[in-house]
Amino acid sequence: MLTADFDFELPPEQIAQHPAPKRDESRLLVLHRDGGRIEHRLFPDLLEFLRVGDVLVLNNSRVIPARLRGVNAKTGGKFEVLLLCENAPNDWWAMMRPGKNARIGTQIIFCDADGKTGDVRAIVRETNDEGHRRLQFSGTPEIRGELDRIGEVPLPPYIQRHDQMPEDKERYQTVFARTDGSVAAPTAGLHFTSELLVQIRARGVQICYITLHVGPGTFLGVKSESLAAHKMHEERFELSAETANAINAAKNSGRRIIAVGTTTVRVLETVAGQNDGKMRKTIEKTGIFIYPPFPFRIVDVLLTNFHLPRSTLLMLASAFAAPAETHGREMILQAYAEAIRERYRFFSYGDAMLIL
Repeated sequence: MLTADFDFELPPEQIAQHPAPKRDESRLLVLHRDGGRIEHRLFPDLLEFLRVGDVLVLNNSRVIPARLRGVNAKTGGKFEVLLLCENAPNDWWAMMRPGKNARIGTQIIFCDADGKTGDVRAIVRETNDEGHRRLQFSGTPEIRGELDRIGEVPLPPYIQRHDQMPEDKERYQTVFARTDGSVAAPTAGLHFTSELLVQIRARGVQICYITLHVGPGTFLGVKSESLAAHKMHEERFELSAETANAINAAKNSGRRIIAVGTTTVRVLETVAGQNDGKMRKTIEKTGIFIYPPFPFRIVDVLLTNFHLPRSTLLMLASAFAAPAETHGREMILQAYAEAIRERYRFFSYGDAMLIL
């Protein structure tokens, strides 16, 4: 398949920015794979589609305030820094803008929320083929401990605001987030409230968690002409023994696995591919790229948001619409066309889609 096969046009006013709807007040488009029937619901109606014995799997990664602002210690020029990956304490790979001014040896002094420079500094130690910079921090025992003070929520680039709103710090985080590490939210989970999770458990649904730290690759479209030539960014994940055992037991007894978000799908299908369809405790990285035709082994139902044209997330949803076949793309794009006509909101702060 070609990248262009996954293109569509979206009216700019349907790109959800802010204010986002309250967590459980989003709309829910329900796509029935058997026949392609579509229902238009509200997110709390998700309860009607759950069964006793289902296992709902959520990504509990927590978004860190990974966007920093600083100045060149020598010239005073401004930098925007997005932390990507921690190598060791105070040693991080990062994106920097403007990159052309961030040469090896450049020193940066970081600013607090008021724009005043402080004691936290970094020096550019290395660059890589992707244009990222390796930063060595100083002026603090551990930069992680400073992020709540000097960092900002790393909102997606399509949210066109000069400054984030105060409520972004709470809204761009799932209510079940626990483990620091993501630079983007696992957005399908943003719709859940604590109260809705209680109601889900009361329905006899088991809730389990995985952790995948979402990287900047989630924002990147596929630039190669063919899908097979695209290389995914690797992301760190952890699948606990508890979650692995719960999923294995459910699959053995014919109960459904419901994945909340494409990140959850990628973890479960990565581990299944390594272990002949079985789950086991795993801590590693995944660079799995799921596109049609893909034979899903674990996931039976997918809850996801509406995604960018030509994105790997759209391609994964297309694969799930028709497992091991190629016509899922047409089914998803038809559903997206319906969503556009019905004025659903797309992307991170947008509405949700349930694929049954």
